[in-house]
Amino acid sequence: MTGAPRTTWLNVAERGSALGIAFFVWLSTAFGRAPARLVLRVVVFYYVVFHASLRRVSADYWRRVRGSAGFGRVYGHVLRFAEAALDRAFIVSGKHRYFRVTRHGNEHLERLRAARRGAILVGAHVGSFEAMRVNGDLEGFRINILGYFKNARMLNAALEKLDPSASARFIAIEPSQVDFVMRVKERIDRGECVAVMGDRVGLDRRAATVDFFGAEAQFPTGPYLLAAILKCPIYLTFGLYRAPDRYELYCEPFDLEPKVSREDRDEALRAYAQRFASRLEHYVGLAPDNWFNFYDFWRVS
Repeated sequence: MTGAPRTTWLNVAERGSALGIAFFVWLSTAFGRAPARLVLRVVVFYYVVFHASLRRVSADYWRRVRGSAGFGRVYGHVLRFAEAALDRAFIVSGKHRYFRVTRHGNEHLERLRAARRGAILVGAHVGSFEAMRVNGDLEGFRINILGYFKNARMLNAALEKLDPSASARFIAIEPSQVDFVMRVKERIDRGECVAVMGDRVGLDRRAATVDFFGAEAQFPTGPYLLAAILKCPIYLTFGLYRAPDRYELYCEPFDLEPKVSREDRDEALRAYAQRFASRLEHYVGLAPDNWFNFYDFWRVS
């Protein structure tokens, strides 16, 4: 018997509408962060009540990481996601006065800058990577983002209006093109960092099945193969959001000299993916309401 088709991040529709996203960008810029956050609470309540699939995947996540799930946890989970998304409007427009930022491991990025050496930064859909990227800009670390952006094109288009230069930092992955590798190499050779998310399997379907919170899940292996090909170090980066206004930025070395031989490539890549999954468990444990993968993450088939 054939099972139900798998829901992945690639086929989850972007929530909201272009008008709704534009409204929140306008509200936040015209009246500030506090009024926008109040309206956001009502909108999120509506989504949680009327979107059963959203409640289901959030509740499944909470049962895995905390053993139980109630409406309050699900609502708080979706609200954290919406708040972090709203904060992107303030972050990209340079309104950093709204936030308190603490940094852990910033010395690793400082060494890279001093050596003028590029690196791959592997993050996840936990908290806000936008906070990490803009913090890098403020301190002279140029961070580019490699990924597939079409599933969030409305939000990205709205944010681009606030900072038209932001699009120059995006390196898009297209199914029919492989030239993104050369664009990544150009940035790395210039001593810049390229960030990629390590928790969602990409269009190339390069993945390994590993253990994550006691169950099998698929994690991408492409970031580690890319770093090995380009012979550049890998660092892990996470930006955890603590309501109402604090961001905790983390950076730690993952592999300073990544190597993947042809003979044991699959096993080496699986080992990298498992190591990443284990570190991701740690950071998710620090802020479980910061997990922003609202789809069937643990369904391996």
